[in-house]
Parts: sequence; C-alpha cells; structure tokens
Amino acid sequence: MMNDIILGKTRATRKTKKLRGKTILRGGQGTATRAVGLLGGILTYASEAGIVDTNVAHGIRKPKDRVRDRRLTHSEYQLMGKILDKAERDENLATMVSIVRQIALTGCRRSEIIELHWSDVDLPNSCLRLSETKEGASTRPIGLAVVEFLETQSLRKKGPFVFPGVRGNNAFGNFPKQWSQLFENTELSDITAHVLRHSFASIAHELGFSEFTIAALLGHSKGSVTSKYVHTLDSSLVMAADTVAGYISGLLTGNQFKQPACAFDRSARKRSLDQFLDGVAMGRDELGT
Repeated sequence: MMNDIILGKTRATRKTKKLRGKTILRGGQGTATRAVGLLGGILTYASEAGIVDTNVAHGIRKPKDRVRDRRLTHSEYQLMGKILDKAERDENLATMVSIVRQIALTGCRRSEIIELHWSDVDLPNSCLRLSETKEGASTRPIGLAVVEFLETQSLRKKGPFVFPGVRGNNAFGNFPKQWSQLFENTELSDITAHVLRHSFASIAHELGFSEFTIAALLGHSKGSVTSKYVHTLDSSLVMAADTVAGYISGLLTGNQFKQPACAFDRSARKRSLDQFLDGVAMGRDELGT
C-alpha cells in the first residue's frame, strides 16, 4: 500500500462540495508517510481492543516527509517576491498573488487564508479571530503589513470572503492550478503553502522570539511545537507579528530592514520596528554577515 501511494497508483479525482466540485489526490512520499502513520494508529487501537492479533504496520520503514523540513532561505524569499511581482501584472493571477503573500506574512494555513471571512477580521485589534481551524477557534495577531493590505482590500469588498471566487459569494477556488502557474519551472517548484508556514516560524525563531510566542502566532494548541496556548491578545504579540511580517515583507520586496512594528498605535509601531530592524542590520554588520 505504501509503495503504491508513493508511485502515484492511488491518484484519483474526487467530487467534493468545495473548490468547483473536485479535488485531485496525487499521492507521493508525504502522503504515503501520513497514510501509514494513520493506519498504524488505527491498528494499534484495534490490537489493544482485541479486534486484531497484530499491528501489521508496526516496524514499517516510512520515507521521510521532506516537506516538513523545507524552509525558504533569504534569497529564496527575494526570488519569490520577484515571481509574485511579475505574476501580479496578470489580472487572472492577482488574487492568487495576494493570497500567497498573506500566507507568507501571517504563517496561516492556506485554508485559513482562502476561506477567511470578513467577520473573522478584527483590524482595530490587529488580529484574525478564526472561528474554525484545525485547532478549533483561534485568535491570531497580524502584522501591520497585513493590516494595511486588509484595509485596502476592504474597500472593494464583495460578499463574505476576503478572497472571493468568481461568483462573489464563494471563496477563491483555483489555488492548486494557479500555485503551479506561479512556481512551476522555477527554482521554487518544490515548495508548498505549508513551506511558507514553516518558513514564517523559522524567521520568527531567527529574530529571537520564544517558542511560546511563535506558537501563538501560528495558532498551535499542542504537539511538538508547544504545550501552551495564548488566548489573550496583547501588545507584545502584536509587536511580534509586526516584526516577523515586516521582516518577511522586506525580504519579498528586497528592502530587508525597512518595515513597520509595535503596540496598537500605528506611528509607534512604525518607529519601533524601524529601530528593531536597524539594530538587526547593525548587529549583522558587526559580525560581518
């Protein structure tokens, strides 16, 4: 079973109620690893309950899921920025470009951005109040770069979704195809939307934020990343979101150390982040990096 999934023998097109009525299942190493892991868990339960004699998935050597280790380097962020800038000139790709940028700047899962409702957006408090996520209801602080984008986007609001589909009342539904259009035949052809989420966390770590803060930015509730969860939003989390989003935005635009941060007063946030990033730049210069 595992080898068949890796080779793509289980590839199929399934009808769904979302995304224009279908989804494509491709298989591959990552899918095979997760499928065998899930089956192993089911069989472990069945074995303990006396339903089966043995867990046949036990001891199977699964391929390493390389996507989980993939991170964008600074130069790859800059390359992605150039790809997005070029694609944005195509009216058919403009919405997709905005979605990719917001995934990169927030660390959100792709479904959380694609299906983002205006009712989930709290601009005065610089956060997204997501009612439904993989972890349940979740409050995510967002950086000033994201706040300013959403303010502009709200001026041309169409229906309940921040990124509406062609019909307006549905969410954007062409993500897989347009993702391929953006990155196929480029040096970033191997990345996924989840790589942007991991890269966001990696940048936050590079900038010195704690595991606890990074977990709050990503909306983690449990697991290997953290054992805690922040329910109350405060200015320190907004500052963290400002800093990480500002830094990544700078990488995408090639203007690495000139983006905004801190507290809820916008002018104070701009001054604070400029000072912080100037300090980062100065520290790198002193180290000769």
